Amino acid sequence: MLLFPGCKINIGLFVTNRRSDGYHELETIFYPLDLHDVLEVVPAKDKTSLSVSGKKIPGDMESNLVWKAYHLLKKDFGDAVPELDIYLNKTLPMGAGLGGGSADGSYMLRLVNDYCKLGLNDEQLAAYALQLGSDCPFFIYNTPQFAKGRGEKMQPIDIDLSPYSIQLICPQVHVPTAKAFSLVVPCDAPYDLRKLPQLPVEQWKYYISNDFETPIFSIHTALAEIKDQLYKAGAIYASMSGSGSSIYAIFKKGEKAEEIKARVFYESFYIE
Repeated sequence: MLLFPGCKINIGLFVTNRRSDGYHELETIFYPLDLHDVLEVVPAKDKTSLSVSGKKIPGDMESNLVWKAYHLLKKDFGDAVPELDIYLNKTLPMGAGLGGGSADGSYMLRLVNDYCKLGLNDEQLAAYALQLGSDCPFFIYNTPQFAKGRGEKMQPIDIDLSPYSIQLICPQVHVPTAKAFSLVVPCDAPYDLRKLPQLPVEQWKYYISNDFETPIFSIHTALAEIKDQLYKAGAIYASMSGSGSSIYAIFKKGEKAEEIKARVFYESFYIE
């Protein structure tokens, strides 16, 4: 059985409070992108295994969210979840603010649920996904969502960017999440993102932003230069996604920045 885990961008991201448990409260919109990894399960030849191809994933197998997802369900459902050979082809950038690893873990939950006929609904799958990470439940639904709390409290929001083209620049700049949060001073959200569907995309840059941009751009000035070039190329709206380092730009349908000059190596993706 085969599934194609996707990724997301953040449309607006406000860090509103630091919690006593060390997490931060935030408000954002998660928007899915049509870019994918490949995840497959087949009956195991012996014990459960995980094989990763494509981009190399840092860390050991036990820390991989796909592996953790399998064992979450194996623990609760026992023999109903058989030994599996798991194959992950990693094409999405990692540590880029796109949630690719979170998507892989969440899609593994869905894959095991469907393959083993466990009968879990989306709400139950989202509860398991939250055990993997704060943004993992989003990928169970994989539709535009207004999110708050740690990112796990979500409600659907009516945003459709299909009339536009999206260009995604993914520099090879690693921004540790914990470090990024330490640089942000929480404050009240300056705009209610739930009202965003009523705001024309052409006006987004006047009302919404990503709280991580200012501190991260001050350290990694190449990221600021990339965003500036996207605007000069005609972008309607451009922003860093998550805590970085990916920068996305929304263009009129069929348009894009033909050339981006950067002081760092980057990958570029285009969704028309």
